[in-house]
Amino acid sequence: MKTFRTLYIATAMLAGTVAIPFSAVAQAVPSATTPSDMTDGEIRKVDKDTKKITIKHGAIKNLDMPGMTMVFQVKDPATLNKVKVGDKVKFRAEKGESGFVVTAIDLAN
Repeated sequence: MKTFRTLYIATAMLAGTVAIPFSAVAQAVPSATTPSDMTDGEIRKVDKDTKKITIKHGAIKNLDMPGMTMVFQVKDPATLNKVKVGDKVKFRAEKGESGFVVTAIDLAN
């Protein structure tokens, strides 16, 4: 009986401890900017003086925002040299301290 109780306690203790390999956790966590995080858009205006960009865009999922045309700040002003009016782009935007900020932008293929 004592052996059964010891076995029961040991089994219960082991059942409460589950090890998850790090590789499984790493696969479950998406990278900072995955293609699914990017939103389709079209550049409507590039304003280097104010470091802002106007983009007509589809729904921005991470911000729960429907498609519209709006002005964004840019995280890196050099971003404004990568695009011109009329370019089709994929971009990522985030909520910043003083508005919405484009944090990544690439020309669409």
